[in-house]
Amino acid sequence: MERYFILVTLGTLVLMAAEILAGRHKSVYKKGDFLLLAGCLVGRGLVAPAATILVMGFWALLLPQYKGALHNAPFWLAFPLLLMLSEFCFYWVHRWSHTNAAARLPVLWKIHRTHHSGRHMNTSLLFRLNPFWYFIIPAAWVGGLAIQLGLGTSAAAVSLVLMGWNAITHSNFRWDDAIRQHRLFGPLFNAAEHIIVSPGIHHTHHGYGRDGASYRNFAIVLSFYDWVFGTLHIPSGRPFRYGLPGEDAHWVEQLLYPLVRAKPSRAQTSARKDVGATP
Repeated sequence: MERYFILVTLGTLVLMAAEILAGRHKSVYKKGDFLLLAGCLVGRGLVAPAATILVMGFWALLLPQYKGALHNAPFWLAFPLLLMLSEFCFYWVHRWSHTNAAARLPVLWKIHRTHHSGRHMNTSLLFRLNPFWYFIIPAAWVGGLAIQLGLGTSAAAVSLVLMGWNAITHSNFRWDDAIRQHRLFGPLFNAAEHIIVSPGIHHTHHGYGRDGASYRNFAIVLSFYDWVFGTLHIPSGRPFRYGLPGEDAHWVEQLLYPLVRAKPSRAQTSARKDVGATP
């Protein structure tokens, strides 16, 4: 299983290299983006392993009597159930993060906004995460529980699917546009988008203005949950703008919140209300 993680990681790096060579990273970054990204990479290397250890320790202490209890469960059953559970939990935590944006104490949003503040859409966003987000990601908690129950192989497979599909949906290459507009395959693809997240669906989530709606499309792989809970938006094209409307917080606060806080400006407060709005 380890080699598959290596292959997915290499595939993501190759995809990023292709974007760079195609000019998809040219003139899209603003002041502070590179410092923020560098800090996020350091945080990923230091905090993500610590979060993994914490999650594993939590389940081991909470459910010691259930260690390996489901190790005989068949992969064909455990894998889809874990994927559906992980996506269900992520959908609601992710949705709450955005709904929480307009609240008086928007802690979740201020941790998550780092991923949304980039005014571009490419694979660099995969690494643009506040380090504290690693303690919140539901997939880590669901995966940790699965490992405690003896479903390590299925949990690893779910993690691979989430990693790979995240790379596809964050990429600047939009192969889905041509399919969506095709006379014959367009309607079939539109139907499939009610089940599976396409690049267009996730690009919409990172945008605002026409065909942009950060208050929609919260799933990673299974847009079925957005469809069922009324938050699915299938776009006709790319969003008018990527990122967040208004003024961004300083890159240091985006990286280290809640350790570093700053009083929001009027523009930031207005933008936060826009992001947290519902149609």
